[in-house]
Amino acid sequence: MTRALAFVVIALLVGAVGLAGGCGSSPTSSFYRLKPEATPAATGAAARLNVVVSPVTIPELVDRPQIVVSLADNQVWPNEFQRWAEPLKSNIQRAIAGNLAALLGSERVTVFETGASEKPMWRVRVDVMRFDSMPGDAATIEALWTISPPGSATPVVGHTLAREPVPGQSYDALVAAHDRALAQVSRDIAAAIQNASR
Repeated sequence: MTRALAFVVIALLVGAVGLAGGCGSSPTSSFYRLKPEATPAATGAAARLNVVVSPVTIPELVDRPQIVVSLADNQVWPNEFQRWAEPLKSNIQRAIAGNLAALLGSERVTVFETGASEKPMWRVRVDVMRFDSMPGDAATIEALWTISPPGSATPVVGHTLAREPVPGQSYDALVAAHDRALAQVSRDIAAAIQNASR
């Protein structure tokens, strides 16, 4: 065995041992999901509403598995070990639908477009313009939303800026703050639907 080949073999063995040792000490990932947070409202005429929440758009910056943390001086940090359990845009869509079901007192709120239907369908589109995460500070969601009533009625357009405090540095507290911010977005949408349905 030549000296160069011996050096390569030793380097490979040292690297393999280092990798094996590092695997045991590397941090494990934590996974989070957003969930409906809105308090159920009184039922009534709104309970008969059929609502579909269309796919949500979000900034490309946060459209990734890692939770992206906002730092000072316009810096951001995708945390490799704090992750969303599913695509964020799908999770936001379902959380809003769950909030609207509670707020409107309706079991007919869905995220699936069923196509032609005999029942009048309200359609909700949400474009998330900001989704900022700052542990120990605040979770901020800014959303533009459009409600299309059944038939040819004029769509209702709205804007919500929700900022919820995050007590402490934990990601559990951060995600819970995002739940509350999404609940505020949903409350504004629900109020607009109720007003337009009168």
